[in-house]
Amino acid sequence: MQELELRALIEDVRTGQLPRRSFIQRMVGLGLSAPMASMLLMHSGVAQSQPAPVYKPTKRGGGGALKTLWWQGPTLLQPHFANGTKDQEGSRVFYEPLAVWDNDGNLVPILAAEIPTQQNGGVLEGGKVVRWRLKKGVTWHDGKPFTADDVVFTWEYARDPATAAVTIAVYKDITVTKVDDHTVLVSFKEPTPFWATAFVAAEGMIIPKHLFGPYAGAKSREAPTNLKPVGTGPYTFVDFKPGDIVLGALNKNYHMPNRPYFDTIEMKGGGDATSAARAVLQTGEYDYAWNLQVEDEVLKRMEAGGKGKAHIVPGGDIEFIQLNITDPWNEVEGERGSIKSKHFAFTDKQVREAMALLCDKKSMQEFIYGRTGFATANFMNNPPRFKSPNTKWEFNIDKANALLDAAGWKKGSDGIREKGGKKMKFVYQTSINGTRQKEQAIVKQAAQKAGIDLELKSVSASVFFSSDVANPDTYGKFWADMQMYTTTMTAPDAERFMDQYISAEASQKANKWAGRNICRYVNPEYDKMALSAKSELDPVKRAATYIKMNDTVVNDYIVVPLISRPRVRGGNVKLVTTLSGWDLDFSALHNWYRESSPG
Repeated sequence: MQELELRALIEDVRTGQLPRRSFIQRMVGLGLSAPMASMLLMHSGVAQSQPAPVYKPTKRGGGGALKTLWWQGPTLLQPHFANGTKDQEGSRVFYEPLAVWDNDGNLVPILAAEIPTQQNGGVLEGGKVVRWRLKKGVTWHDGKPFTADDVVFTWEYARDPATAAVTIAVYKDITVTKVDDHTVLVSFKEPTPFWATAFVAAEGMIIPKHLFGPYAGAKSREAPTNLKPVGTGPYTFVDFKPGDIVLGALNKNYHMPNRPYFDTIEMKGGGDATSAARAVLQTGEYDYAWNLQVEDEVLKRMEAGGKGKAHIVPGGDIEFIQLNITDPWNEVEGERGSIKSKHFAFTDKQVREAMALLCDKKSMQEFIYGRTGFATANFMNNPPRFKSPNTKWEFNIDKANALLDAAGWKKGSDGIREKGGKKMKFVYQTSINGTRQKEQAIVKQAAQKAGIDLELKSVSASVFFSSDVANPDTYGKFWADMQMYTTTMTAPDAERFMDQYISAEASQKANKWAGRNICRYVNPEYDKMALSAKSELDPVKRAATYIKMNDTVVNDYIVVPLISRPRVRGGNVKLVTTLSGWDLDFSALHNWYRESSPG
């Protein structure tokens, strides 16, 4: 589409001749994501569409208990230490950001009074400065007022390296200043095309200055509020048993009218995805179940009973394998998996490529995932504008054998390849989940035919995805040769998703293994691309850079993308939820209610 034609369409939206939704649908047809089409209108001064979700309850409370299952139970309730989705979700029951993403890519205000736009004077200098106006009359659960001081403090807290927050990359390069009690300015070093990261969605939750202030920096892990949250959200804290249960009660002073509907919320952890699906879809014991990574045929059989239904929400989540290029077994300067160490086999790109060739993604899609996942060569699969057309995947045991032969790995009498006194015996870990164990078995079977012995390790999900710095089996430490899990895309843009491979984000002892670059990949060219993309205003050039970044890690075989996963959740047929593929499940928890009858 030519620039003049695009500008004419934007003008039609501005004057009301073209519905906003029609414009976004047309842009999606051209390969632009819905959120980026929405941001394009915003940058052009067109007010953002913020249709209020249909919400039928006419009073606060009275809905009884909301029982939800999160088979990966939260282990902490501090959003800026939450390097796993389960901990972000547990925190989100109590804490709130300024805004969230809906499923059409619109920003919806939560603690903000309005979404910043050029029209209302909120977006200045092409996104170099953003003015957020805060909602008035909001109080923390302990009755203290929510003000701009809390927003500024959250920025100061997260950006301090001594805090070791997982969100440091979002906040370290911006400046936040207080204008008055209900206005803050967020300033970027350069004009920023996608400015809606700080204080937005999963990594934007605001924490109270009066409670966390004494524990900023080096004392951050000592704060009692890390386990007993005091937020602004629809539910107040009742109880928390890490890995087991989170309990909340209706916030009588919640800042949205007639909300929440439910009197209490239970977030039950433990078990597995299959039992969670059964408890919602088949027996009706629970109202809602998260992350149903269950074989599609099993889900269909459970749905047939009519008590629950699966919600399949498109997003950018990816099931993938990480290959460890550092040494996870031996210490360097007192640290396993040190960025200064090298893996005895996976340092060699040919070996990594061979491992990629041994992943039968077609079988995973056909026999396990069905409608709930699709084989892919890309780490980044959504929004469509950022999906690379340049990559391809192949399952080829013969080619893998040839690569390993060429790399000097010879089969011994036991059939296991060996080189320099080292055998190709790898520990391949993931969380305990029936689907994942089947994926492991598929890879193991092919690896055996290539002379590679895989020891399959399954770790309890509550441990594997834990933020516990003392636990050796967390995915953040990655003290194994290979590991597999799904990484969630919690914003409809590539920037935060692709920072998982910048060197500054390397997960290591110095940052309490809270860095997002769990592979500990170091590539100066990749770092340069990431830096340039952050301030690139041309959307075509920006997308091209992110595609190149995707191609770099895929073609370097640092990771092996397996399955592009829409989000699969289970809900009682009477439960009305508001779900987004670009944000947390609980991002609009305040809007959930139960119908008196199905439909």
